[in-house]
Amino acid sequence: MADSREKTAPARLSRYPVLGTRSLEEAREAVTRVYLDHDLSAPDDRLEMTLNATSDRLFTLGYLTYKSCAKLVMPPTQDCYHVNLTVAGRTDANRSDGDRETTLSRTSGIVLSPEQENTVRWSPDAEQLILKIPRTSLENHLADLLNHPVHEVVDFDFGIDLTTPAGSTLLSSVEFFARELDRPGGLADMPIAREQLEAFVMTQLLHTGRHQFSDELLAPDDPVRKGRLRPVIEYMEQHADEPLSPPELARVGCMSVRTLHATFQQELGESPMAYLRRVRLDHVRAELLRCDPALTRVTDVALRWGFFHQSRFAQQYRERFGELPRDTLRARGA
Repeated sequence: MADSREKTAPARLSRYPVLGTRSLEEAREAVTRVYLDHDLSAPDDRLEMTLNATSDRLFTLGYLTYKSCAKLVMPPTQDCYHVNLTVAGRTDANRSDGDRETTLSRTSGIVLSPEQENTVRWSPDAEQLILKIPRTSLENHLADLLNHPVHEVVDFDFGIDLTTPAGSTLLSSVEFFARELDRPGGLADMPIAREQLEAFVMTQLLHTGRHQFSDELLAPDDPVRKGRLRPVIEYMEQHADEPLSPPELARVGCMSVRTLHATFQQELGESPMAYLRRVRLDHVRAELLRCDPALTRVTDVALRWGFFHQSRFAQQYRERFGELPRDTLRARGA
C-alpha cells in the first residue's frame, strides 16, 4: 500500500500544451506570449521547459517547469496580477521594493504586483501552477464582494501562505480546477461551472493574500446587503416612487415569489411589501422635513410615494415615527 504521506503528482494541464523545448529563446517567447515579457537565463543556457496553459473570461491558468536553475526578471505587469503557486521544488524571489520570499512545494507562493519589478530563481525540480488575472477581473470581483468600487491596485504582500485554511483551500481549488480541465467531460465542457469556479478561486486568493482590503473583506457581512436580497433592496430604494409588485421584485432577485417572501421573513422578519412600505415612509418623512409647510400638503406627498388611503397612511406613519405626518411638517415650519 502506498505511503499515505506520498504527495499527489502536480496537475499538469496536459490537454493544453503550449510548448516543450530545450531552447532558451523559444521558452522565453512562449512564456512572454502567455504571461508577460521578461528576461530568461539558465546555466549554460540549458533547460527543459514545459508550459501548458488555458485562458477563459476571468483568467489564465498554466503549468510551468524549467528543470533548470532558471532565472526570470520581469518588469511591472501593469494590467495583471500573477499568482505563482509552487507545487514542487522551490523558488527564491525578490521585487523592486526590497521584499524577498522563498516558495516551497505546496507550502507557499507569491503574487507579482502590477507595479513592481520581480526576479524569480527556480530550483531544477521546481514546478508551478500560475494564474494570470487581469486587474479588471480581480478588482471588479473584489468590488462585488465589498459592495463598493475598487479604483486602486490590490497591494498584496509578496508571499502567500498555503498552509493556512484559506491558503490550503486556494491551492486545492486551483489543483482541482486544473485536473477538471484535463478530464474529458469535466469543466472544459461546462462554461457556467467553469466561470463559477474561477470566481471561487479569486475569492480564495483575496482571502489568502494580505492586502489593504483584507480587514474590510473579513468584516462580518450585512446579511441583507451582502445576501440574496441585496439587488431587491437596492431596486426598492431606487424605484420606491413607482408601482412595485412581488412578481417584479422576484424577477429582480432571480427567485420565485415564494422564495422572495421566505427570504424576507428569514432575513428581516417581514414581508417584502412591508419592507417597501417602510422605505416609502422614510422618503415621505425626508420630504416633509425639507418642504415649506406653507406650500406643501401632506396628501400630495403621500400620494407621490404610493399611499392612497390617507387614514391608513397616517396610522402607519405614526407607528413608525411616533407622530402624525402633519406634525412633522409643522415642526419643519416652527
